[in-house]
Amino acid sequence: MAYQFETVKLEKGMYSEAGSSFTKVLEKCDPSEQYRGTSLEGLDAFQRQLKRFDIKVKGAESDVVSKFFATWESAVLFPEYVARAVRQGMEENDILPLMTAAETTITGMDYRSIASEPSDEGKKLKMVAEGAEIPQTKVRSQENLVKLHKRGRMLVASYEAIQFQRLDLFSVTLRQIGAYINRMHVADAIDVITKGDGNHNAAQVFTIGDGVISGTAGTLSYEALVDFWSQFDPYTLNTLLVGDAMAKVLKLKELRDAPAGLDFQGTGRMVTPMGATVLRSSAVPSNTILGLDKNYALELVRTGEVLVEYDKLIDRQLERAAVTSISGFSKIFREASKVLQIGTVSAGG
Repeated sequence: MAYQFETVKLEKGMYSEAGSSFTKVLEKCDPSEQYRGTSLEGLDAFQRQLKRFDIKVKGAESDVVSKFFATWESAVLFPEYVARAVRQGMEENDILPLMTAAETTITGMDYRSIASEPSDEGKKLKMVAEGAEIPQTKVRSQENLVKLHKRGRMLVASYEAIQFQRLDLFSVTLRQIGAYINRMHVADAIDVITKGDGNHNAAQVFTIGDGVISGTAGTLSYEALVDFWSQFDPYTLNTLLVGDAMAKVLKLKELRDAPAGLDFQGTGRMVTPMGATVLRSSAVPSNTILGLDKNYALELVRTGEVLVEYDKLIDRQLERAAVTSISGFSKIFREASKVLQIGTVSAGG
């Protein structure tokens, strides 16, 4: 039985179709719906092309890189293979979904988000009498555009150096590139949480021992975390971002008592402060804890998927082929994220 995927004409121009990725263009030429009930069900259009050219990209018996370049048409698949491996690295251990309330994909480079910051009076739950005016929630466009950042790496390797390398091993290198790009995006998100997105919405900063947060500067206590948690009303502190402060959080006796240890051993669930998810990133400033209500704090803005210089990759010019991803972040509700500074112990402390 002949299948349509075996006759699709592959060409460079499939990467440059406006508003569509390579896979989406392939799906238009070879829709997956027509393979329902067949042995090819479950494969997308790109995976069917790998099958067409008998290219194995995973496992001990994976093919070598040069298999992609056996024909001109199979070479057209190589940039998509690179992009997918990089994307897989970005998705491994990705904490962005645990930090962001919404994700927006745009087609241009200019994006203006919206904001709605109710006043103290507007936060009150008031009864609306019959015939009375209903309280308003004003939504407006942000004053400044979202700052988008291009993050990426340059592939620097001659074709001769990698042509006989197994694709399974080469994918590991590409996944590492993706992991690096994702860490940079996380750093961008943390920067926006703390400093704001340029619309006068930097996070409010608290310091242990400042009168609002109890305790002594330089010492993290469970009581200080409870005070920090209480500052979030009407939001909920459900996510903590920490860097080198992770050890101080885990050493709190309230999180390592006998019942907590038994629960961890029995279920694998680590007890966390106030039930918040604890995320670790080296981009968090030293001796600092970021708290947020991830359902209301941050918007992730992307310009699309991973970008590769497909011309160079198809023509085997890997020496200076860039792999990039463009994204930015916008704060939705300023008070849904706050900063707790542990501080440092004074000389006489």
